Amino acid sequence: MSDSPAFRPFQTQLDLDASLALLREATDGADDGELFLERRRAEMLLFDDGRVKTASYDASEGFGLRAVRGEVAGYAHATEISEAALRRAVETARLAVGDGGGTWAAGPAATNHRLYTDTDPMAGAGFAAKLDILREVDAFARALDRRVVQVSASLAASHQEVEILRPDGLHVSDARPMVRANVSVIVEENGRRESGNAGGGGRIELGDWLQAESWQALAREALRIALVNLGAVAAPAGIMDVALGPGWPGILLHEAVGHGLEGDFNRKGTSAFAGLMGKQVAAKGVTVLDDGTIPDRRGSLSVDDEGTPSSRTTLIEDGVLVGFMQDRQNARLMGVPATGNGRRESHAHAPMPRMTNTYMLGGAATPGDIVSEVKDGIYAVGFGGGQVDITNGKFVFSCTEAYRVQDGKIGAPVKGATLIGDGATALQKIRAIGNDMALDPGMGTCGKAGQWVPVGVGQPTLLIGGLTVGGSAA
Repeated sequence: MSDSPAFRPFQTQLDLDASLALLREATDGADDGELFLERRRAEMLLFDDGRVKTASYDASEGFGLRAVRGEVAGYAHATEISEAALRRAVETARLAVGDGGGTWAAGPAATNHRLYTDTDPMAGAGFAAKLDILREVDAFARALDRRVVQVSASLAASHQEVEILRPDGLHVSDARPMVRANVSVIVEENGRRESGNAGGGGRIELGDWLQAESWQALAREALRIALVNLGAVAAPAGIMDVALGPGWPGILLHEAVGHGLEGDFNRKGTSAFAGLMGKQVAAKGVTVLDDGTIPDRRGSLSVDDEGTPSSRTTLIEDGVLVGFMQDRQNARLMGVPATGNGRRESHAHAPMPRMTNTYMLGGAATPGDIVSEVKDGIYAVGFGGGQVDITNGKFVFSCTEAYRVQDGKIGAPVKGATLIGDGATALQKIRAIGNDMALDPGMGTCGKAGQWVPVGVGQPTLLIGGLTVGGSAA
């Protein structure tokens, strides 16, 4: 795998001049379009309950050809990178162009900035060596505490290489490594079982997670969370103040607010933030960014999947809505610049506005002072699944680690807590912003319209007044 040559489709499979001529034929009379070529390799190893459960390797490649006119896009894709396949794709893509008449949009700015090299993140160790490490993780986690009854450990890595050709002749490439490590444990005591999970990763080499200090830290954290849950009591229910921890709790911001700030939802008027540009949509001091330029983060890209350089986009500044995340089509239709947020799951999917790394900047309060302000509520530091309605921002999120807080003092852990509210109202109810902004450990994946892409989230410790907490305590 590590010996695979770099992806160079215009040297090995296609003639650049002939491909450019076909692309221009497909987009003649259109507003925009591109040829997106991709090669992806991925491996995944799962050691579960003392045995190898999954050991897989996958390799794929293909292209997607798009022609855009107005709000309509013609898209064709194939897993065969050849001139014959490209010629067939031209016929399909042109269906969106019709008789033409489009106004060609200016192309993205060229850039020499590259966040990543062509180094294969899977190189450095074979399957056997990686499985040996997963066995070590299993043994290490079981030895940490006699109450551990089951351990699951996984390593996953992928390498995506893309080339994007535009009708104006712009030709860009990007290499995108990705790594993820995960440890889950189940503990049992007095007939009660609870679980804990810890993971991390990013656009780095897998070797970083093969070091003992890395996977041992994950095992300890997974065990810590499991033991916290083992001693948890039923969560209270009602409207109360909620303190959110830093880092991964930013997933609530991502889901309840971030999607509503994507350009397509606002152009179509289906977002809760539609028509509010320049208005106060959050409490003073709240500044939210989407930044795809941070090295090594899951959502970071040198260029997006349309060839636009990734950028740092301010969405909310001091509580005021100042921007949306845009791909090229929505930016053109809304009369604003593209922000480098045109993303797609693979060559088989058309791009759309998507988040990269979305986070809230820190404030001046200390985390201790924030928690001390909670008279009767909970302190939530870990989240699991959730549901969000983009049209109104209403959300329901389950807490995987949370604590009862009374008179400013953190008490017993609680189990079964859910946070219920809507993103726009929650932003307005933020009463304190911590000075400890942190990004998540590298485990976010975002779904939209059936497409999944890696993302990052982050936030400081926050105090939100008057959220609805769902629980089962009497």
